[in-house]
Amino acid sequence: MNNYQTYQHRRERFLKELGSSAAIIPAAELVTHHADCEYPFRQDSDFWYLTGFDEPEAIALFLPHRPEGEKYILFVLQKDTATEIWSGFRWGVQGAIDHFHADIAYPVCDFPKKLGEYLHGAENIVFRIGKHPKVEPFVLKTWSELLERSSRGDFVPLALTAPSAFLHKLRLKKDSWEIERLREAALISSNAHEKARHSTLPGMNERQIQAVLEKSFLDQGGRGPAYGSIVAGGKNACILHYTANNALLKDRELVLIDAGCSTNDYYNGDITRTFPIGGKFTSEQRAIYEVVLAAQNAAIEYVLPGKNAEEIHLQAVRILVEGLIDLGLLKGSLDSLIEQGLYRHLYMHRTGHWLGLDVHDVGAYRLGESPIPLEQGMVLTVEPGIYISDLIPVPEGQPSIHERWKNIGIRIEDDVLVTAAEPDVLSSNALKSLDEMER
Repeated sequence: MNNYQTYQHRRERFLKELGSSAAIIPAAELVTHHADCEYPFRQDSDFWYLTGFDEPEAIALFLPHRPEGEKYILFVLQKDTATEIWSGFRWGVQGAIDHFHADIAYPVCDFPKKLGEYLHGAENIVFRIGKHPKVEPFVLKTWSELLERSSRGDFVPLALTAPSAFLHKLRLKKDSWEIERLREAALISSNAHEKARHSTLPGMNERQIQAVLEKSFLDQGGRGPAYGSIVAGGKNACILHYTANNALLKDRELVLIDAGCSTNDYYNGDITRTFPIGGKFTSEQRAIYEVVLAAQNAAIEYVLPGKNAEEIHLQAVRILVEGLIDLGLLKGSLDSLIEQGLYRHLYMHRTGHWLGLDVHDVGAYRLGESPIPLEQGMVLTVEPGIYISDLIPVPEGQPSIHERWKNIGIRIEDDVLVTAAEPDVLSSNALKSLDEMER
């Protein structure tokens, strides 16, 4: 399936999910960084998933109630030579039809006057309230005007629903093209992690390693980092979302690197590796690393059709807690410690998340009380960790922590595809065995 067919197939599936509802999916806006400077543009993931159109301020309509040739409408910025000299190429209205296969396209300034015409006859409107402040007033005004007509017997939309109910379950299962893009993102990310590990020496600054990582993303053809890269030496590794990246890396300490690249079409890697800055683990670091690696390997084995994210998490927790009991950092029965959450001063987060166009990708983990079963084509991270510091008090009745254990923070994270057979670790090029982490 080529690129055009991929987006066309997604639109067809989305239109089928909508039934008789009309969907309004806006593109992202440019975001001001300071004064008149803007952040690099990043397209809205839902809009990108359905259109592949990478310009700001566009709006897509999906209209299953309309006749053929009027089901996919794009409103886009017009061609403008003066603006393009300053800000770059635009596809314009004809480009939206010729290159992005819209049934019909208009200048985005026509959206307010055209919207009512296209919504008429739909049962409901699918639009995300609170996310698109420039578009929302026009949607609500148009809907209000249509509701006024309902008293005269016109068939108009009577409800407004978020697109997540229709779209995010489609995004949860990746198609074959998406899987290849995620595989590419994981490979670029893995190679960058290896380069960073081999570049790390005592006395370097965390930011120098960040530079190695992010240069590698770009050198390999990536768009850049998928999120704020974490390079956390020593006690900084116990801060889960540490991004200051400005401390010196010290011999006999660990560095935790949580970083992934984004491809030019917005698919993401998300990998964490932890290794000794000076090349050799201390005995305490080695002991904790062994526990985390065992927990991760055991949890990855649960990435199978029919299993669920809760089972993966609980498998990791059991191995982590068993290991911490053996090391004297927890005491009590395994089941009691887990049931009461008495391990959470050492492991306080979940074991993974969906991965795709968003790093923390869309899709439910549960429906009511029932966990969502894994299916072939889903991609998720598996990332247990142990973080030993004074940041969280030790629960009453649990062992106090000796100084020799403190400031050890270890997380190991991989990107894993659910297949019909065994788990497919997309990020396997980033090494992680004990021996491989030492030099």
